[in-house]
Amino acid sequence: MRVLYLGDIVGRSGRDAVAEHLPGLRRDLRIDFLVVNGENAAGGFGITEKICGQMFELGVDCVVTGNHVWDQSETVSHIANEPRLLRPANFPPGTPGRGAGIFTTTGGKRAMVIQVMGRVFMDPLDDPFASVQAELNKVRLGSTVDFILIDIHAEATSEKAAMGHFADGRASLVAGTHSHIPTADAQILPKGTAYQTDVGMCGDYNSVIGMDPVEPLTRFTRKLSKGRFTPADGPATVCGVFVETDDRTGLARTIEPVRIGGRLKPNIPAL
Repeated sequence: MRVLYLGDIVGRSGRDAVAEHLPGLRRDLRIDFLVVNGENAAGGFGITEKICGQMFELGVDCVVTGNHVWDQSETVSHIANEPRLLRPANFPPGTPGRGAGIFTTTGGKRAMVIQVMGRVFMDPLDDPFASVQAELNKVRLGSTVDFILIDIHAEATSEKAAMGHFADGRASLVAGTHSHIPTADAQILPKGTAYQTDVGMCGDYNSVIGMDPVEPLTRFTRKLSKGRFTPADGPATVCGVFVETDDRTGLARTIEPVRIGGRLKPNIPAL
């Protein structure tokens, strides 16, 4: 299988860049399954039903979120009725929505997506490792499902790396999100799981992690927090990761960062 996972879409600039570049990426890379992180898509904070629908119209198969999942009040009701929109699985029992899903591709393959949120420097949710284990207990890679993506939405690189080794050999891809900066460690771990600590964001990199620099600088330099964060609106770079797996085992054969548009040096995998 060929899978593309795009990092956090930030504001209108990120949405416009995804709309511009995604059809070509899906065609040129012959993508079987496509996932995006949409938790910053609505003005930098959360996602709306309308934006979620626009992602699906572009050919996205699954939208994941993170700590900003509830920033738009309408998401509470929408996520309960939209199985393609996921929130972290380690929210407490009874939280609306789902933390994992199994999706059938147009080619008949079965892809599983699991999302969890880290706990280091973040809200003290349930154990993300136990949540991942509970979902992995329900399937078998290469047998009941053809691909497993685990997204760990976390601050600490150590927590993300630990999740990679925890799931090595049992997932196709473990990818980190949340810090909005693409890391240079895309690799295949010893037991065959593709891994990258953070796949980056789809947003304007002339910014402070996607936000116009004025308010973050004011908070850092003057300790004033009365202003409002607003997404930077310059040309965005679409960042993500491309993985191709072995059809028999579901484990990774290749992993390549994806960068296109905006300010960052482009990188498009060559098939």
